[in-house]
Amino acid sequence: MDSPLPLVLLEQAVNGHPPTEEQSHLLAGVNDLPALMQAASTLRDQGFGPLVTYSRKVFIPLTHLCRDVCHYCTFAKTPSRIEQPFMSVDEVLALVREGAVMGCKEALFTLGEKPELRYKAAREALAEMGFSSTLEYVAHVAEAVFEETGMFPHINAGCMDDEEIMLLRKVSASMGIMLESCSERLCQKGMPHYGSPDKDPAVRIATLERAGQHKVPFTSGILIGIGETRLERIESLLALRDVHRRYGHIQEIIIQNFRAKPDTKMAQAPEPDLEELLWTIAVARILFGAQMSIQAPPNLSPGVLEQLVAAGINDWGGVSPLTPDHVNPEAPWPHVDTLARETRVAGKLLQERLTIYPAYAQDGETWLDSRLRTAVLRSIDGQGYPRTDDWLAGEASTEPAEEIALIYGEKYPGVSNDVRVIVAKAEQGLRLQEDEISRLFQTRGGDFAYVCQAADSLRQKVSGDTVRYVVNRNINYTNVCYFRCTFCAFSKGKASENLRGKSYDLSADEIGRRVKEAWDRGATEVCMQGGIHPDYTGESYLDICRIVKSAVPDMHIHAFSPLEVWQGAQTLGVTLSAFLQQLKEVGLSTLPGTAAEILDDEIRAVICHDKLNTAQWLEVIETSHQQGFRTTATIMYGHVEGYQHWARHLLAIRDLQERTGGFTEFVPLPFVASEAPMFSRGQSRRGPTFRESVLMHAVSRLVFNGQIDNIQTSWVKMGHEGVKACLNSGANDMGGTLMNESITRAAGAVHGQEMPPQVMDELIESIGRKPVQRTTLYGEVPQERQDVSYAAGALTEIENTAVQKRKKGKVELIRLQETA
Repeated sequence: MDSPLPLVLLEQAVNGHPPTEEQSHLLAGVNDLPALMQAASTLRDQGFGPLVTYSRKVFIPLTHLCRDVCHYCTFAKTPSRIEQPFMSVDEVLALVREGAVMGCKEALFTLGEKPELRYKAAREALAEMGFSSTLEYVAHVAEAVFEETGMFPHINAGCMDDEEIMLLRKVSASMGIMLESCSERLCQKGMPHYGSPDKDPAVRIATLERAGQHKVPFTSGILIGIGETRLERIESLLALRDVHRRYGHIQEIIIQNFRAKPDTKMAQAPEPDLEELLWTIAVARILFGAQMSIQAPPNLSPGVLEQLVAAGINDWGGVSPLTPDHVNPEAPWPHVDTLARETRVAGKLLQERLTIYPAYAQDGETWLDSRLRTAVLRSIDGQGYPRTDDWLAGEASTEPAEEIALIYGEKYPGVSNDVRVIVAKAEQGLRLQEDEISRLFQTRGGDFAYVCQAADSLRQKVSGDTVRYVVNRNINYTNVCYFRCTFCAFSKGKASENLRGKSYDLSADEIGRRVKEAWDRGATEVCMQGGIHPDYTGESYLDICRIVKSAVPDMHIHAFSPLEVWQGAQTLGVTLSAFLQQLKEVGLSTLPGTAAEILDDEIRAVICHDKLNTAQWLEVIETSHQQGFRTTATIMYGHVEGYQHWARHLLAIRDLQERTGGFTEFVPLPFVASEAPMFSRGQSRRGPTFRESVLMHAVSRLVFNGQIDNIQTSWVKMGHEGVKACLNSGANDMGGTLMNESITRAAGAVHGQEMPPQVMDELIESIGRKPVQRTTLYGEVPQERQDVSYAAGALTEIENTAVQKRKKGKVELIRLQETA
């Protein structure tokens, strides 16, 4: 370095303060490449950790005609050198369908700039197809691609006016235009952009401005080695940074190195050397900071990909397993497996993304046309990356082999230092911070394996090889509910007859019958919850307890969500403490910590706006603990929330546990989407991925270390193989046999309504663990009860009593019937 000042700028940049425009110009004179790369690499790790992303795409050269004459380009051709001016819709769809089979999710449209303004052949071809411009045809083809194949179009359409941007926004998930350079000098006679009106920097910047104004996720970048200086590169990058700071719409900055091509005016021009490429990548990262995606095409730099990573990139761009790079046909794409291997050599993990980057995909209301929002939302996980397997909670789907191998593997390939530090902190029983927990949920590859195996080690210390479960029966006494939770397919209101099942409200006789049958089949617990029936009051819940105790005095009553407790107290006009005391007097033993969903009011406003807020839920649970009740705690995840919301939820539970010690277990409940109203309306994801579901158990074990000993896995939602994976990732409890599970089944789950003790035991023993029946409070179960449970016969067909308008309590109705 010529001066110590640039070194100070690098230190400031690493600390979150990118250089100003004036300071940035000083970087043009910096030749200390190792220092630049070190700063850039540190910034990249701050923003993206161990991931280097790519998009699996199909390259669609819709037309090779172009009105510009860039002196280095072989993509653009004259009409005499092509068979037809435009690809037909059928040709495009055939290509895209072939790519879809190969797992491609992006349809990249590349074309010349407005060829109809130069070539009669283009005008005639468009007119024959019924279009007045190339971009009208692009919109038509892109819409066909999305509608027919579900693949997301990314359109590189060149310079556009407002109307053209809005036309293409309706049919594309993202768009882009390479600035290439903001140097007007390169447009002068004898320079590469002479004779190319669309390469005027002001025109291209204007397109970038319009894209920002219209909220289009946009790609841009610079082309290096075409005669520009280092200072001109910096000025070009600053121009892009300035636009992005105003609109926040630039997803990625591409640093593309010029490759000389035969039969062009620049065929003999020198290509930029590796040092120039690395220098430019590093400077781009320093100028844009930790959060911007910086990309370098891997096919243009074969053999040196590790060095590109070291310079600060976090993305390889679109990589096609099917089509060549039509802009650089001499440079074939690397095979994805090869790219993954070379990325691994660089110490990073290759991660697929969509054409629309995660932050933009997660905020579809802002960045996507309404017709694309649902498709994108259903394609992503909680971090905004694409779902890459077919596993769905509650369905008979296959667990992804990669994650299964990582969970059971003895070794994990590469573990990030920050993950090791966070896990070590959790192993000491220390309280993790929100960003640390979010980081654990982001883990993939070796980091994922490390988190799962660390959680399993903690499980081993807490409970050894024992896996416990309770023989119980679910009794959901009514599915009528006047609350409007958008995730619930169980409850019935005026507008929900289209969902599975009819409205019912169990009679006292039927409740009592089910309790007796459960006892006769070895149950020690009835788990009881229902919708919030408009006729129910606190007295209804007291009556339900009386019915259970009348039927089987020794039955443990595990009942009533915090919402029911809150509503019961309100309808009786008493305090929570007073109502809980009344419930205790009629036999309530413990409470399920359900209705928690996500304990973050930002999310509750979306999924259950009229339900208890976070503070109210915590108040009910804390008051219950103060009244001597033990409760469970739950989370229902995988719908509209992100990892930061999961972290807040876990911390709220941990903090309450530190105050009261009242939680017996934590129960992760993955969202079952298929029949949930918000999923059917296109307003949610498809539930958590398998990786996320396993991590919820593993991360919970780490977060609650020393506070909550039992992490339960739901066989109804995870399925048998999923349960095994969770039991090897920190879980030590399988919940209950259930006998009648109806809430998850109503949401579309296909796993059985009961898992008898024999099946429980077989599953647990299949992974080398010891099955043990427990009581609700994790006590020992009398041998008599166990013997009965193993000898249980078939369940009697249940009767869901039709809803009847009434104001009397359940016990009072029995008395009236007996009197009659």
